[in-house]
Amino acid sequence: MDSRQLNRRRLLGAVGATATAALAGCLQFTDNIPLVGRTDDANDGEIVEDPDGPKPVLADESLYVGHSAETLRSAATGGGPGVDGIPSIDDPSFESADESDLDDDHPVFGVVRNGVAKAYPQYVLVWHEIVNDTFGDEPVAVTYCPLTGTAQGFGRGETTFGVSGDLVNSNLIMYDRGTGTRWPQIAATGTQGPFEGESLTEFRVIWTTWDNWREAHPDTDVLTSDTGYQRRYGNDPYGEYAPPSDYYADDRLIFEPLETTDDEHPKEVVIGARTTDGAIAFNKERLLDESVLQGETDEAAFVAVADPDLETGYVYRQNGASVDPAGDGQYTVDGETASADELPLDRVLAFDGMHFAWHAFYPGLTYVD
Repeated sequence: MDSRQLNRRRLLGAVGATATAALAGCLQFTDNIPLVGRTDDANDGEIVEDPDGPKPVLADESLYVGHSAETLRSAATGGGPGVDGIPSIDDPSFESADESDLDDDHPVFGVVRNGVAKAYPQYVLVWHEIVNDTFGDEPVAVTYCPLTGTAQGFGRGETTFGVSGDLVNSNLIMYDRGTGTRWPQIAATGTQGPFEGESLTEFRVIWTTWDNWREAHPDTDVLTSDTGYQRRYGNDPYGEYAPPSDYYADDRLIFEPLETTDDEHPKEVVIGARTTDGAIAFNKERLLDESVLQGETDEAAFVAVADPDLETGYVYRQNGASVDPAGDGQYTVDGETASADELPLDRVLAFDGMHFAWHAFYPGLTYVD
């Protein structure tokens, strides 16, 4: 059988019997979700397209995508659950860092916006994939795809995002409940619906550990498992991240990507960035070891710098500048010293992801390993 015909019900065969009970919860449909942007048939809903519905916040320019919208539509495959079968969190509940009992090494997705810091534990998002949240008065969506290891943030305007139930290159295809446009998460660009070809506005979501995030942001709020849904929180249906096991550790893919490469272990973590003209990715482990990596696309030269405190990295257009480590997460840029996230260069939004997923969406990817 072609692996594109597989769905997440077949995950048992890929990651082992221990995932059975947890996965069953992932596939379970829940009906306490808004019915905006879909039919009123709660068990077999279809996404309804409405060009006049409330739209998410769109970028001024569309991002580069390595495939046409038609190709990505044709490659989309059902992931098992139907529309909203994996329910987004639309009324998130938070607690303070002091109230949280998260393990120090647990992965969290950190966001700072409008003077507010929040952490979204991986053990909660693995069951929901999308949190429709606000930072001050700004409505946003914080999203996570377990199969590609990507955590990304988007401006949602007056609508909310939901899980379509489909995947492409193993990646979550979101839809907005206002217009019904489908948005592959990594591409952040519409592939079907009223805003096909348009890109979403984005913001940085930092993949780090709870102890790192709490140390950097002691006033952070933390998403709780009080979601209104019954899930086996703390029992990841795909494996474990600390240390990595099952799906996260082996080299098997459940779904066949559009493009493959033999350059790396397919799930090696990279920090990737894309612009309106191209894409580049840096091996995360090597970046953390060496502090500075450089690479070029047909468009421009880029430099990636490591942030050792959060165990992450940032990507900038180099613009001919000389960038050197100055110790303690500081860097000198043509003699001027700044922290990793504040270099006096043009920063490009970047985020973690599995190598196979970056290559599948961007087959012309410049990879710096």
